Amino acid sequence: MDYLVNINWNKVTPCLVLLVLEVMLEFSECATPAEVNKHLELGRDFLARGQLSDALTHYHAAVEGDPHNYLTYFKRGTVYYALGKAKFALQDFTKVLEIKSDFTAARLHRANVYLKLAQYTDAKEDYLQVTYAEPYNEEAISQYHKIDEYIEEFRLAEAYYRGGDFRAAADAATRLLDVSPWSAQLRQLRAECYIALNDLFSAVSDIRSVNRLQQDSTDGYYRLATLLYRLGHVSDALKEIRECLKLDPEHKKCFPFYKKVKKVDKLLLECEELSEARDYAGCVAAANKVLKIEDEVTLVVFEARKWLCSCLSKDEQHTEALAACGSALELQRDARVLCDRADALLGLDMFDDAIQSFKEALELEESLQRAKDGLSRAQKLQKQSEQRDYYKILGVKRSASKQEVIKAYRKAAQKWHPDNFQGDEKKLAEKKFIDIAAAKEVLTDPEKRAMFDAGSDPLDPEAGRGQPGGPFHNPFHHFQHGSPFQFKFHFN
Repeated sequence: MDYLVNINWNKVTPCLVLLVLEVMLEFSECATPAEVNKHLELGRDFLARGQLSDALTHYHAAVEGDPHNYLTYFKRGTVYYALGKAKFALQDFTKVLEIKSDFTAARLHRANVYLKLAQYTDAKEDYLQVTYAEPYNEEAISQYHKIDEYIEEFRLAEAYYRGGDFRAAADAATRLLDVSPWSAQLRQLRAECYIALNDLFSAVSDIRSVNRLQQDSTDGYYRLATLLYRLGHVSDALKEIRECLKLDPEHKKCFPFYKKVKKVDKLLLECEELSEARDYAGCVAAANKVLKIEDEVTLVVFEARKWLCSCLSKDEQHTEALAACGSALELQRDARVLCDRADALLGLDMFDDAIQSFKEALELEESLQRAKDGLSRAQKLQKQSEQRDYYKILGVKRSASKQEVIKAYRKAAQKWHPDNFQGDEKKLAEKKFIDIAAAKEVLTDPEKRAMFDAGSDPLDPEAGRGQPGGPFHNPFHHFQHGSPFQFKFHFN
């Protein structure tokens, strides 16, 4: 820097001062050749171990240290290529060729990037240039001769799409994507075909890829969010629409959609939380609110109706549950909804229908334990219904507490006490009174009640075969000598 000493600083303009300072700064920032070589060496070592991100860090440093060295750009470009970062790989290989136009390896790499991006005309030109420099380069020769086929296939895919033959267009795009996996245009085309074919799951996969290939696309995030919402994946849709708003907080499509999805997501989450807390009335209210917000998107409506079905069934509003389950099943056959429907049918003593509903659930999900257990329970209850139903005898629900059972027993016992009847009516009353006493015994004893709820009658003599004395003693053993109605009963 000794040459700066002789400058007459009184005659230097402010612009010249800035220029001199800029040059001095550039010199001060440039790394020494030894430092650049060290970064290149470390980058090569990391690359050999497959640690691409670490290799990239050192190649960045090498490029910054020596921005005129074409080899540093080439090595960094190869790492970008390995990472699938087409945009940056293309920039680096192009920079190499600007510095050294006859570097064939860089041109071949750039041709391969163009090929993966489906920029077939550019790829063809680069492959041709490689064959001029290396007439026996098999890769370049082979790809050069295939390019026209790819171009024709691309035109055919677009023609199929315009003609409405979406399956053929999707198949053509799929074949091309084997060669050009980094093409956002091809993936977008195939996504549109899948949407037209109502294969939304496949469309979501392609739109995600498009968004990765075309970063910072508000339209891409909006499209992905709407597709996920149509699939009933409300929480996932909310995440994607938030990505859109990060790029443009007042996006004319994303913002109103965000407000709607946020409300629906919150209410569906409330349904789940309230159901787990056994606040079934609250769950039903939240589900109905969802239906007021959304009445068009089938799978979102299904989610709301599914919660109505489940919570009404658990709340023992069996008739209402049956209607809600039916509405949900009209939209989509679902094993768990079929189980909720079966539970509602059991609550209405419609055993045959409940058994059929559990069987349908198992046809959809043969390993669903809830359906297996439900089917077994329904079959036992059906068999039990042909015998005595202690809940019916006392006129109480299956969820009745012990106090409610005792209250119902007292009321029934007073009504059917044999002392209140004469003649044939007395015989009928005696039978009913025995049943009422049996119902009280079973339903006030936790062990016997559990056995009955599981489908077995603990007072059935057949149940005690093979066990000394049976599982329980005979509740009417004290009636076996003489008339059981010689005593006065008091129900205070």
